[in-house]
Amino acid sequence: MTNILISGASVAGPALAWWLRRYGFRPTVVERAPALRAGGYKVDIRGAALDVVDRMGLLEQVRRHDTGMRLARFVDAEGAQLATMDAQLFGGREGDDAEIMRGDLARILAAATDDVEYVFGDSIAAMTPIAEGVEVAFERGSRRTFDLVIGADGLHSNVRRLAFGPESSHLRHLGHHIAIFTVPAEFGVPRTELMHPAPGRTVGVYRTAGAQDAKTLFLFPSPQGGPDHRDVAGQKALLAEAFAGVGWQVPRLLDAMWDAPDFYLDSMSQVRMDRWSAGRIGLVGDAAYGASPASGQGTSLSLVGAYVLATSLATAGGDPAAGFADYERRMRPFVEANQQLAERNLKGMVLRSAAQIRFQVLMLRLMPHLPGRERMIRRVTEPIRKAATAITLPDAAAIAS
Repeated sequence: MTNILISGASVAGPALAWWLRRYGFRPTVVERAPALRAGGYKVDIRGAALDVVDRMGLLEQVRRHDTGMRLARFVDAEGAQLATMDAQLFGGREGDDAEIMRGDLARILAAATDDVEYVFGDSIAAMTPIAEGVEVAFERGSRRTFDLVIGADGLHSNVRRLAFGPESSHLRHLGHHIAIFTVPAEFGVPRTELMHPAPGRTVGVYRTAGAQDAKTLFLFPSPQGGPDHRDVAGQKALLAEAFAGVGWQVPRLLDAMWDAPDFYLDSMSQVRMDRWSAGRIGLVGDAAYGASPASGQGTSLSLVGAYVLATSLATAGGDPAAGFADYERRMRPFVEANQQLAERNLKGMVLRSAAQIRFQVLMLRLMPHLPGRERMIRRVTEPIRKAATAITLPDAAAIAS
């Protein structure tokens, strides 16, 4: 039985652990945080990723945790409504696409892998290839040897840094930053996205079905320099400065920011790598091919990547060279198709001028009355649908457990 260490317990890590257990491997998941990270924004599951979740027997649970969003409302600096649109269209969703809070998905995956060893509050300090595998030194725990090590530890992957060098060699910045945090329910309207576009900056607030609080999102051009991604106080100061003078609820949202328990701010960046493995060490999810939140496909890439990697390793009988090669061959076209969505989507998420905002609002108002409405909607949803289905999934049933 192959022992595999997975670094990261968000989405890709637990999903990979589920499939590895299904195929007879023995996974261990190590997570730097002291407990499961159950916060985060809402995420989409589309196309091939829905098939993966269905094959895991978890689709019904995901459906039960649907966000239930119905409407997107665009408002001006005084809060007056500028335009509205259906929430499904606003999110580029169609058909049976699912939208779920990242924390709910994380809890579902963790519960489905309750037979897997999880080590919280620790991280990999060093990895040394040896004849029988990889010797791993932890920041707190004792040294252990594993047959394989997989980094599923996100955009700022520790495993990627240790095995492939500094992240500056692998990150491609898209020129914008994103901030997300929880705010009191009073800021939101149930099942509604409230969006305030300002020149070069966008603010959103939403409250999902049955939620006891609301979430807010800020998008803005990346600053020169800026604090480290772990300097939360510096990041909050940066966000307050970036949105100084913006109207609507922004001053009150920024006041609430200082007490937010789950504040997150980072660059909108993609991970671009020539290879996702080195010897017995591999990468999956954002650590290998983060597409950025602008793509809307990060979670789907993580779910599909976890399935394909586990299936490729199982097909290869645990041989890392053959397994990693098959994984890359199957996944790379899918990754490229979904990463291409980001820059296209970002153009509509942050508008640079008041004139662009006025034009967007006018089009939203006219859309229900235009004769080519269905064609216009397909222009929004078709590229996303094509990217989300741009892979033929290997057959898990054909592999002996």
